[in-house]
Amino acid sequence: MKEDFLHYLWKFKKFDTSNLETSNKEQITILHSGQYLQLAGPDFFNAQIIIGNQKWAGNVEIHLKSSDWYVHHHERDEAYENVILHVVWEHDAEIFRKNNTEIPVLELKHYVSKDSLDNYQSLMSPKSWIFCEKQLKEINDFTFENWKERLFLERLERKSLPIQDLFETLSKDWEAVLFCLLAKNFGLNTNGESFLKIATSIPFQIIRKENAEVENIEALLFGRSGLLDVEKEDNYFQDLKFRYFYLLHKYQIEKTTVAPLQFFKHRPDNFPTIRLSQFAHLYFNQHNLFSKLMTVKKAKEIYSILDVAVSPYWQNHYQFDKESPKKKKQLSKSFIDLIIINTIIPIQFTYYKNQNKEVYEDLIELSNEVAPENNAIIEKFSSFGIKSENAFSTQALLQLKNEYCNKGKCLECAIGTELLKN
Repeated sequence: MKEDFLHYLWKFKKFDTSNLETSNKEQITILHSGQYLQLAGPDFFNAQIIIGNQKWAGNVEIHLKSSDWYVHHHERDEAYENVILHVVWEHDAEIFRKNNTEIPVLELKHYVSKDSLDNYQSLMSPKSWIFCEKQLKEINDFTFENWKERLFLERLERKSLPIQDLFETLSKDWEAVLFCLLAKNFGLNTNGESFLKIATSIPFQIIRKENAEVENIEALLFGRSGLLDVEKEDNYFQDLKFRYFYLLHKYQIEKTTVAPLQFFKHRPDNFPTIRLSQFAHLYFNQHNLFSKLMTVKKAKEIYSILDVAVSPYWQNHYQFDKESPKKKKQLSKSFIDLIIINTIIPIQFTYYKNQNKEVYEDLIELSNEVAPENNAIIEKFSSFGIKSENAFSTQALLQLKNEYCNKGKCLECAIGTELLKN
């Protein structure tokens, strides 16, 4: 048994409360269980309890055993001086405050039904992937859909944290934030961090000034990546290199190679050379990109905005000096879907949150228009009968697996608590 099960029992009063007594046989009446804040200090704050004939207001601490009070050294911590009741599964020691007054103890094991214990043991039985994998299909649609909305919001909140940090780092320039986030996601998992470093190393005001010539944007991106630090014979390479050094001089930027790029194990269409050229063309084709993407609400509008390909040189190259069969190399719908999921929805959420505007429902609608992600976690949920029809569902399931299932937070999960009730 874990303490979080006792937290669940106390928070939702999932035990017989009609004839509660302390270990000293004083009657207990729970008026208010207190606030479960999950912060440092006692587990429940501002509870109201009648013990004997005395009404108390204060905090409640919960442990598996009474002696855990001393194991955790609460007797030395002033934060626990206002504990009015010690709730435990097993009472094995008397507990005293600093002034030697005894803290009343409620031993829960006498008041919890066998059904509740059986449900808990069933839920927390050894898992092969997640604890409730055999019971997932028992959850009613209403509970699951409401929980997915909460999970989706939690995932957006988590994604918004690094975006907010980037906003502060980039002098609160939202256009620069978008430029960096798009760069990161154009780089995918392998080159994402390198692309981000490339983007943050180029002051965005230079992109604003130079976006009339796509070759200048390419020169800056390829130069910062280190791809121009070698000698090549073809004219396109020589032109990019000339432009890069000219721009360094023009804007008094220090020459530096930000991060090495990975080609290994990539499909050719995902080579960093191709993604950098596509990224450059996006900023060449779409001026005022930030304002466009902050007001868009439909996926089809985003597909139109991000309808970009590569420069003519890259139509028959994947690397410098190595020709290949001609191909337009346009951004695919599946790639744009990833950009919507990982860039556009999170930055819209963060931007409007800073404006104190609520766009959560709009973002749910947008994510419902985007195809579901395809990865090992989503495939595993599918094998248990939990199918995903859109990105809203897959994002919620990823949050569920990573933040609840992997961390054993079953009793903080709507699915886990629903299974315990049943």
